[in-house]
Amino acid sequence: MRRLIPAAVLAVVAEITSSRETHASLDNLFSYAGAPGEPPEGSKAVKAQAWLRLTNKDETVDPLAVLGKLLEVYMEEPLDPNSTWDVQKLESRQRIQRVLAQCQLRYVDGGRVTGALAAPSRTLEEFIRDRDIASVDDEFSRALINVETNPREAVSAASNILESICKVYIAEENIEAPAKLDLKPVWSVVRKHLGFDPGSLEDQDLQQILSGIISVVDGIGALRTHASSAHGAGKKSYRLEPRHARLAVHSAHTVALFILESWQRKRAT
Repeated sequence: MRRLIPAAVLAVVAEITSSRETHASLDNLFSYAGAPGEPPEGSKAVKAQAWLRLTNKDETVDPLAVLGKLLEVYMEEPLDPNSTWDVQKLESRQRIQRVLAQCQLRYVDGGRVTGALAAPSRTLEEFIRDRDIASVDDEFSRALINVETNPREAVSAASNILESICKVYIAEENIEAPAKLDLKPVWSVVRKHLGFDPGSLEDQDLQQILSGIISVVDGIGALRTHASSAHGAGKKSYRLEPRHARLAVHSAHTVALFILESWQRKRAT
């Protein structure tokens, strides 16, 4: 699905690029990013705004792909917080991050701007960074990158997020690993070790929720097997749409967060 650069993002990016670049470097930057047409006339700020609007209008161009390349150097260049000039660059970077988040977007390393997942995913990302689980972070980024453009790949990533967390849990807790290291067997080991047993709860509402979580994990694993890029297509054809992939990724992130929070609580007791 082709998404336009939101007006709020357009305004901030035009302001920052025009303040940081000369006319010549601004032209080079937009050309490098794949912005269509010749440089518009006017001041640097007028030029940047006009070029971004033209990018939105040109049906042959992916506006978010252009935006990602425009932001790449601003978001990824090494900065020294003790340098006065770099402090200003850091402030610009934070402005970009804030306006992207306000518009349900996110910058991903490598010059990509993708649709942002909602609060459960952002909370999960904080847990991942705190624990420094690199394999989960990789899958989180892959899901974000592909949820709109490649739903099958995003579903595969959603399953791998859970699978990676379970494998890390088994390794760090010195639990005997199952013979098969696919999602269903590793999840079974982890949920038993963490006490995710609906029958052990007195509250019927919590029983239903926990039973639902178990079904969600089974469903994500099955969807990965039957419809994701991880396996060849079988007899039944799944017409995955971004909304289906987003549902799988959201669900995987919610379950992953519950695992991580429960793990943290278990270690604290």
